[in-house]
Amino acid sequence: MRKLFNRLSGISKNPKIAKPEETEDEIYELEEEIEEETEDEIGDGDHEEEDEIGEEKGWLDEDFEEGQLSIDVYQTPTAIIVKSTIAGVKPDDIDISINNDMLTIRGKREMTENVKNENYLYRECYWGSFSRSIILPVEIESSKIDATLENGVLTISLPKARVSKQISIKVKEK
Repeated sequence: MRKLFNRLSGISKNPKIAKPEETEDEIYELEEEIEEETEDEIGDGDHEEEDEIGEEKGWLDEDFEEGQLSIDVYQTPTAIIVKSTIAGVKPDDIDISINNDMLTIRGKREMTENVKNENYLYRECYWGSFSRSIILPVEIESSKIDATLENGVLTISLPKARVSKQISIKVKEK
C-alpha cells in the first residue's frame, strides 16, 4: 500500500508513473496495474510489509480498522455539550472516559444478521469498533458529567468548572 501511495503521489522513482507525454493507452494500462497491485496488497490485512529501511512493519494495526465517530460540540454558559448519532449501539457498549483534558468515546456496533458480500447492493454503514477523542477547551467538573442515549443520539453534558476570578497585577517601576 505504501508503494502505491508513493507512486500516486510522485514520490516513487519508478519510471512507470504516468508522465504528461504518455498516451491514453499507457495511462489506462498503468491504472489497471495499480488496481491489481492494490488488490494484491490489501489482501486479508494480516500480511507484513517491508519498508525502505528493510524493517518489517504491520501495515494494518487493530487501531487502523476502528471507525471514527461523528460528533457536534458546542457550549452553553455553564457546560460543554457533545452530541453524536450513535444508532444501533446499546448504552452498555459505550465507554466514555476523560483523561486530563481529553474526552474519549469508544463503542462497538455489531451487525445482528449475516449477509453475504455478493448480496449487498450498497454498503455504507459502519459495523465494528469506533472511537473519537477531543480535547476539551475548558476545565470541567468531572463529578457532574451526564451522558444520555435517546432515539440513537448520545448527549454528553460536561459542566464547566468555576474558574477563579481573574486578578490584575499592576507592575511597578523601580
